[in-house]
Amino acid sequence: MAAAEQQTSSQASHEQNWHGIVLQALKRNEIRLVPYVPDRVLTTLIKNLHADPFFTTFPAAREEEAVGIVSGAWMGGMRGAVLMQTSGFATLANVLASLAMPYQIPLILFVSERGTLGEFNYGQSLVCRTMRPVLDSLAMEHHTVTRLDEFEFIVDRSIKQAITTQAPVALILSPLLTGGKVFDK
Repeated sequence: MAAAEQQTSSQASHEQNWHGIVLQALKRNEIRLVPYVPDRVLTTLIKNLHADPFFTTFPAAREEEAVGIVSGAWMGGMRGAVLMQTSGFATLANVLASLAMPYQIPLILFVSERGTLGEFNYGQSLVCRTMRPVLDSLAMEHHTVTRLDEFEFIVDRSIKQAITTQAPVALILSPLLTGGKVFDK
């Protein structure tokens, strides 16, 4: 009995953090394929995805490659999501405008946000400032999530909307939600 209670407690606490919520939302929505470009903020989520046999997850060389993989998978009947960091978004305008949007691929992007709230890298700041205007110009749905108490609702509903409308969505994970990257002195 104690082991069952401990497992339930461990699962509940796992789901109370943002990466646990993502993992459970992906499962609920039958999203099994998760290519990613490595990122320090996403490390725990990536490790948890690798540890769960439900998912097929692997690193991609570039963000456009991950988008292409998920797009091909959708055309073959499998749902997928891409994990990336803000800086990688700078390479995506073409593949979003020429593949995901016109071919109605319900691409789910999880983007860990850099370039704000104490960022030291000017390049990250520039991409962060251009990301939302690019998404707007593509008329691509996007949400910036800052609060854990809203996160599950936004993630789950965004995935459901993307699938039913066959339109991509970007979920921008604010440092206010994730804690961001820790900048060592």
